[in-house]
Amino acid sequence: MSQPVVTLTTERLILRDWRASDLPAFAAMSADPDVMRYFPAVLSPSESEAYISLFRDRLHEHGWGFWALELRDSGEFIGMAGLNIPRVALPFMPCVEIGWRLAKPYWRQGLALEAASAALEFGFTQLNLDEIVSFTALSNLRSQALMLRLGMQLDAAGEFDHPVLAVDHPLRRHCLYRLQKEQFTRGI
Repeated sequence: MSQPVVTLTTERLILRDWRASDLPAFAAMSADPDVMRYFPAVLSPSESEAYISLFRDRLHEHGWGFWALELRDSGEFIGMAGLNIPRVALPFMPCVEIGWRLAKPYWRQGLALEAASAALEFGFTQLNLDEIVSFTALSNLRSQALMLRLGMQLDAAGEFDHPVLAVDHPLRRHCLYRLQKEQFTRGI
C-alpha cells in the first residue's frame, strides 16, 4: 500500500519525492567519476533511471527514504539524501542507514550536513528509531568526517567486507558508524 511521501525542509533545502525532471541531473551526477569515487562504478543513464525508480518505490512504500534534494531558493536538483533499509544482507542488520550524494558543484557548503541532520531528526523524532547507522569504504575519509560531524560514532568492531563487492575490489572493506537516539537527543 502506498504511503504519503513526507517532505522535509531546512533553511536551504527541500527533501522531496523524485520527479521525472530530476533524471538528467541525477544521471549527470551519477556519471561523474569524482561523485562516484567511493561507489563500485559510475552509472549509465538507464542505471540512474532504475535507481530513481527504486528510490520512488521505497518512498511510496514507507513515506520516507532517499529523497531528492532541491535548493529552496532556486528549485534546482542537487542530489539525494535520506534514510534507507538496506536491500543486501549486512552483518549489522536489521538497521536503518542514512546516506547522501551531492553533485560536485554543491560540495563543501554544508548542504550534505544540513540534509543529513534533517533526515536524522525525522528518523529519531517521527519514526522513533533507536539507532541510525552509516557505512562507507575505509578510504572515504570525507564521508567519515561528515558522520562524525553528525555525532555518529565509529563502531570499532564494525569493519566489514561489503557483500556486493568482489574480494579484490579496493572499496570492499567498509567501516560502520552508529548514532543512538539518546545521543542525538542529548546533542552529542
